Amino acid sequence: MSAEIKNLSDLPNYEYGLKKIFSEAEDFLPLLGTDYVELYVGNAKQSAHFYKTAFGFQSEAYAGLETGMKDRVSYVLKQDKIRLVLTTPLNEGGLINEHINLHGDGVKVVALWVEDATKAFEETVRRGAKPYMEPTKETDEHGEVIRSGIYTYGETVHIFVERKNYHGIFLPGYKAWNSHYNPAPVGLKFIDHMVGNVGWNEMNTWVEFYAKVMGFAQIVSFDDKDISTEYTALMSKVMSNGNGRIKFPINEPAEGKKKSQIEEYLDFYKGPGVQHIAVATDNIIETVSAMRQRGVEFLYVPETYYDDLLERVGAIDEDVETLKQHGVLIDRDDEGYLLQLFTKPVVDRPTLFFEIIQRKGAQSFGKGNFKALFEAIEREQENRGTL
Repeated sequence: MSAEIKNLSDLPNYEYGLKKIFSEAEDFLPLLGTDYVELYVGNAKQSAHFYKTAFGFQSEAYAGLETGMKDRVSYVLKQDKIRLVLTTPLNEGGLINEHINLHGDGVKVVALWVEDATKAFEETVRRGAKPYMEPTKETDEHGEVIRSGIYTYGETVHIFVERKNYHGIFLPGYKAWNSHYNPAPVGLKFIDHMVGNVGWNEMNTWVEFYAKVMGFAQIVSFDDKDISTEYTALMSKVMSNGNGRIKFPINEPAEGKKKSQIEEYLDFYKGPGVQHIAVATDNIIETVSAMRQRGVEFLYVPETYYDDLLERVGAIDEDVETLKQHGVLIDRDDEGYLLQLFTKPVVDRPTLFFEIIQRKGAQSFGKGNFKALFEAIEREQENRGTL
């Protein structure tokens, strides 16, 4: 791999540079996109109600006792290209209960859509991945799906989903979930990226995993000088697959005067895991407004952040006062700018949260917002007594 890039703006021609970086990502594992994200939760029915009400997801599929699944229940929600699966065990004991007892509600599966799930499994295992699920063919009257899986950081897994010969709802074993309660979508389009938190000095290990085992390329690197405040710091590297559809930033703690958000996450999640899911929208003001009205809580951004905003980011299409009203953060790179805002944790432990992002040309990750964002997170940590 080429020398790492500290900042996307370091590239004299970003588009050319991005193509060059993506060309480094090997093509033995072509990924078509994110198929679904599965969360193990304490009460799937109630969690489904929350994500429908607050985030505008729609009912898609269901599996449980009524479909012949005896050990667990799963509700599948969809909004545009985003699919969430919420799974709860039906009996005591077992791996799902163990996961929930240790981690609380959290992401277990990041499923990736592939052309050939058997080849994806064989290639990644041959390169050193720990097997999670051997290639398995699942069938019903609508065709067949082949799935396989490998472990990544912590207890998180990647499942490869091959569905080119399937025409049913979601997966075999599921039935359509027809519900009269489907609040309107809020404008969420697709998963832009997903961020994993790993332990001290583990970031480079997992960067190497994605490069060597899955053929990803590193596109950005941030160190504790880029991502720090008076009290806390962290380091991060962003890995991307060859077509740029799958991007996984990986964070680790860095030394600071007080406990960082990454340390807090690791303490409460009891190990590495998915910290946040960044979901894209075409109109962040409308999306955030709708989510606020439905009860979603976002991090507070001080009004002083907007005092010199236009001097920092240049001309933008949006009205600054409107952005201030909604607490939206803005950053620019050579290709354009982006708007982003972060929810507070959506579970009881201070672990999983969501990022709402709108890209207007920019392909970066909001480096110019890191200080404001992390100070906002520190205010929440102080309220929790965990800073």
